Amino acid sequence: MSTTTRDPERLLRRLEWTVIHRLDGLLQGDYRSLFRGFGLDLADLREYQYQDDVRHIDWNVTARQQTPYVREYHEDREITAWFLVDLSPSVDFGSQVSKRRIAIDFVTVMARLLTRQGNRVGAILHDGARTDTLIPARGGRPHVLRLLHQLTRRPALPSAPETELGKLLRAAINATQRRSLIFLVSDFITRPGWSGPLAHLARRHDLISVRITDPLEIELPDLGIVLIEDAESGEQLMVDTHDPGFRRRFRAQAEEREAELRAAFQEAGADVLELSTADNLVDAILRFADLRNWRSRSAGHARLPAHLESAR
Repeated sequence: MSTTTRDPERLLRRLEWTVIHRLDGLLQGDYRSLFRGFGLDLADLREYQYQDDVRHIDWNVTARQQTPYVREYHEDREITAWFLVDLSPSVDFGSQVSKRRIAIDFVTVMARLLTRQGNRVGAILHDGARTDTLIPARGGRPHVLRLLHQLTRRPALPSAPETELGKLLRAAINATQRRSLIFLVSDFITRPGWSGPLAHLARRHDLISVRITDPLEIELPDLGIVLIEDAESGEQLMVDTHDPGFRRRFRAQAEEREAELRAAFQEAGADVLELSTADNLVDAILRFADLRNWRSRSAGHARLPAHLESAR
């Protein structure tokens, strides 16, 4: 189904039938293990024990006592989740389905999973150059439909100034006062200057960067001479994809971008969910849930299982 549909109810019913019910069974209701690290109240301090989460070490007490101490928390029942959604022109690209469709499906699934458990969800929508829609956090299926209406009615822009993801992140810093679960949904094709606000958000919240990609952004097939268009500016260029040297340079630049993004995410301390337009959404979410559970159990001390490498 096209993401330009004006029928959010139909979209939500489709995803409830094909994705959400399946995730319910596979996750077995264990949403706390997937969405850890938010809504916490300090309960006690105790000495560090092997396999404790090192992120819970209280460094001030540790310095005074000359032995490691960790904080223990009571978890609030209610989660407040925010979706920061990049709807700039570059997300309309896709070799099979558009990145915009993947973004909308992901937001729909996660918002409904959360509200079915009595939690609240809100969103900030960004079209690339400005942040212009804030949807306050509320609960319930009708609120998810309102969020979907805002997402699906947004027209694709033929062109726009280069995306400034930093503006979206700064808007989120101002809008989210209470510790929350935050999903940053973007292809991260943006001007520099976003890594600082990302790190700021990650320190205050449980931040998950949801990066949406398309296989053609990583490696070009041999298609001969093709017309390539910059989704942000509309600029067009004829290229010869039959030239192996051109394809090698394209892949090298793509790998360089990948390395820069991974370094920025790691420095910020944000978890990353990689979603490709060629992915199965259920499989990608379950792979990410396995990664979160492994990190929580191991506190970073064990080697990452091979089947989770692609989810990092």
